[in-house]
Amino acid sequence: MLYYLFQFLEDNYQIPGAGLFQFITFRAAMAVILSLLISTIYGKRIINYLRRKQVGETVRELGLEGQTEKAGTPTMGGVIIILATLIPVLLFAALDNIYIILLIVATVWMGAIGFVDDYIKIFKKDKEGLKGRFKILGQIGLGIIVGVTLYFHPDVTIKEKLKDMQPTRPEFVVQEDQQHFFKEEEKSTKTTIPMFKNNEFDYSELIAWAGDNYKSYAWIIFIPLVILIVTAVSNGANLTDGIDGLAAGSSAIIVLTLGIFAWVSGNIIFSDYLNIMYIPRAGEITVFIAAFVGGLVGFLWYNAYPAQVFMGDTGSLTIGGIIAVIAIAIRKELLIPILCGIFLAENLSVVLQVSYFKFTKKKYGEGRRIFLMSPLHHHYQKKGYHESKIVTRFWIVGIVLAIVTIVTLKVR
Repeated sequence: MLYYLFQFLEDNYQIPGAGLFQFITFRAAMAVILSLLISTIYGKRIINYLRRKQVGETVRELGLEGQTEKAGTPTMGGVIIILATLIPVLLFAALDNIYIILLIVATVWMGAIGFVDDYIKIFKKDKEGLKGRFKILGQIGLGIIVGVTLYFHPDVTIKEKLKDMQPTRPEFVVQEDQQHFFKEEEKSTKTTIPMFKNNEFDYSELIAWAGDNYKSYAWIIFIPLVILIVTAVSNGANLTDGIDGLAAGSSAIIVLTLGIFAWVSGNIIFSDYLNIMYIPRAGEITVFIAAFVGGLVGFLWYNAYPAQVFMGDTGSLTIGGIIAVIAIAIRKELLIPILCGIFLAENLSVVLQVSYFKFTKKKYGEGRRIFLMSPLHHHYQKKGYHESKIVTRFWIVGIVLAIVTIVTLKVR
């Protein structure tokens, strides 16, 4: 909203300083500052409100050290992250940008699913919460919305570089002069693929056998893939939220990395210089990401060990959904297995544990386990590691994976 106000003031009255709001970097900086203030100052008030309403965590007995002390800790703290993200976005982002609209929808959609799940657990005294099939249906619904929008919306385009043009040093060129190095905007299902020479892959190539008009049917591949990514990343974040600070800290690292990608991918000068895909209008995502990072870090202030609040499914499902949508929007979804390696490991540990237990029970009459407990962070708790040490080491792994993800863009 402030973006449009100051744009009006600049265009009509040339008020000094109003032009700053045209810069994504300035608005991103303002968004992260406001987000931090909301999540830290008002976060405490929300925690106190949740405590007064007895919105406390019901802890299942799993035999983990320090587990009983967590009983009664306020949950549904994901509301703090959601509010600290949406308020700055509504103030500082360009709300007519299709990527911003999509991310706001994803935040509200997944937040609502998580909120219902937490509500059932707390107020209906049902430890299982929202039935798994309804969660999956909600995630599929978001995947369909995102997939259809990105595939069909006219503002979701890329600009490919003319083959005979070489990357230009960004300090010697302005954005307007750079336009002639690129083709016209076009709809495309191309994405970024690591380790390959041209660094790009077109999903439509998977159905090239369908005939000359095969690109018209690329949605058959693209939309189901979007659904799969949204569901997998959302569940991965949900499983990672098991000990104090793990999900919030790991997610902040992932989102900050995506913020770098969004900014350079949406800037014609730097995308040219780095020889990566240029995505018009994607730079605006940086404002959303800045607010989101501020919300996560501010929440971490209260969620670090010993946690004063838990995010609940209200937060974890929302975080995973947002990360998935950002990655798909900036066409970096094939980097998710590397960047979201923590989420992937947590997911795989559960799948392997359950599968191996069922297999050995059927074969030997007695179920056996690969890990002492799953998800993976509980395995290390069972081995005697303090949860602070586990969280810190997972963060370190997350930082390494983020660095590797950035490096893959140039290792071809």
